[in-house]
Amino acid sequence: MTETFDFVIVGAGSAGCAMAYRLSEDGKNSVCVLEFGGSDRGPFIQMPSALSYPMNMKLYNWGFESDPEPGLGGRRLATPRGKVVGGSSSINGMVYVRGHAKDFDTWEEMGAKGWGFRHVLPYFKRQESCPDGEDGWRGTAGPLHVRRGPRDNPLYQAFIESGRQAGYPVTEDYNGRAQEGFGPMEMTIHKGIRWSAANAYLKPALKRGNVKLITRAFAHRVILEGKRAVGVAYDVGGEKLQVKARREVIIAASSINSPKLLQMSGIGAPEVLKAAGIEVAHALPGVGENLHDHLEIYFQIRSKEPVTLYSKLNWLSKGLIGAEWVFFKTGLGTTNHFESCGFIRSAAGVEYPDIQYHFLPAAMRYDGKAAFAGHGFQVHVGPMRAKSRGFVRVRSNEARAAPQILFNYLTHPDDLAEWRRAVRLTRELFQQPAMQRYAAAEIQPGPKVSTDAEIDAFIREHCESAYHPCGTCKMGDASDPTAVVDPECRVIGIEALRVADSSIMPQVTNGNLNGPTIMIGEKASDHILGKQPLAPSNQEPWINPDWKISQR
Repeated sequence: MTETFDFVIVGAGSAGCAMAYRLSEDGKNSVCVLEFGGSDRGPFIQMPSALSYPMNMKLYNWGFESDPEPGLGGRRLATPRGKVVGGSSSINGMVYVRGHAKDFDTWEEMGAKGWGFRHVLPYFKRQESCPDGEDGWRGTAGPLHVRRGPRDNPLYQAFIESGRQAGYPVTEDYNGRAQEGFGPMEMTIHKGIRWSAANAYLKPALKRGNVKLITRAFAHRVILEGKRAVGVAYDVGGEKLQVKARREVIIAASSINSPKLLQMSGIGAPEVLKAAGIEVAHALPGVGENLHDHLEIYFQIRSKEPVTLYSKLNWLSKGLIGAEWVFFKTGLGTTNHFESCGFIRSAAGVEYPDIQYHFLPAAMRYDGKAAFAGHGFQVHVGPMRAKSRGFVRVRSNEARAAPQILFNYLTHPDDLAEWRRAVRLTRELFQQPAMQRYAAAEIQPGPKVSTDAEIDAFIREHCESAYHPCGTCKMGDASDPTAVVDPECRVIGIEALRVADSSIMPQVTNGNLNGPTIMIGEKASDHILGKQPLAPSNQEPWINPDWKISQR
């Protein structure tokens, strides 16, 4: 029997969970959420310091990878996406960054009318509960708990102080008035537990009785009647099923799966659909295009003093940390260890930060293993606004076949120039007195990497995705031939169908994408319900007044 709901949401990720919560809030609407993953129970997801495990587990990760990247010497890069309740918010690093005010003003300039900073700030405030944040700039009563780490390790403060000594500002709240500078980093952790979108939004919504979650549900296509979406065809364990939507179907399946689902439904560039053996239901050439991401490297330094997390990486220490977390929800198990950070501009003439730092008091790989035997620390660094663009395209009409993913990383000539500046500015940071107390030899990139050509070669060989793919269902004016959704998240040319997740970002935001993706879910909910959007803010963010003539 086919069930019918007012709204059908595909994807229980960051935006999907937020929409399930808001669309069901007044009790008048029934909501069905389809999620291919399963439960988020268990310590690997819920224990913050275990973050390297779920991202590397097939149980929780779609396991996508890019095609060989021409700008990276043919390397394929991992493209993890959450395949679990909570989506990528259940497997990410839990770093919370709103993005810079200018990011959203740029969206508006690109055709996303009504998505300028003044429009989105009220939604960021609505979603947050951040008692430590800057007065008047942060939310204090939202579902999403945001906090700062204790910064007990002396390296956290040394990193912030090195930024100050190098002449950069210190910002007490990079999610407040001023992003630019060095300061404490924020994380989505509450009472020692990963505060995913599932914990913040979906689980409270499910208690209302008008929200149904169907797990292990693999969406095949949106069911269209002419140019109107009426439901979703999916399967659970091979059994083919359908769910109907009285009002709307909303796709929130990630920047990889959202364009794929549109293409599987016959919505996209005709030549892409025909090559995959899919009948064209609606020509929309922008579907799957505009794919971009953040790249980063791990800049690693040996430590003169035994103050790093290296001594905690043995099995006994891990067991004790885990036991303390299980019984008390206290200790090192309750942090992601990214407790200080920086946002800087790479050159004079750059209006707002374009380089981000995540500092970690350990030298380790993304799989959680030590990078070398001994005490060391690292900063994850990378440019924020790469110009290279790629795509996501279906390869066949087989629903379960992974799509073709190509980012074209570093194929725009400006991208490597920004990387060279990032490497040199980072080296300068570690030469400051505050870091010199601890910094011994540079492990990576290493002293043999100094000329432009050597830096370029190192970046091509060692850069990794920061796992912030976006842009593949670009939001813009309905007259823009490259836009997929209009500023109310409606798929252009199709009735009762919206996309609301990181795929609609016209341009990637400064920093990690979980915060802005949840904001998209919050704001899209008001558009879907036909509500008047929250009143725009008149608060003015800080921009360095000397940005035209000074790098810092």
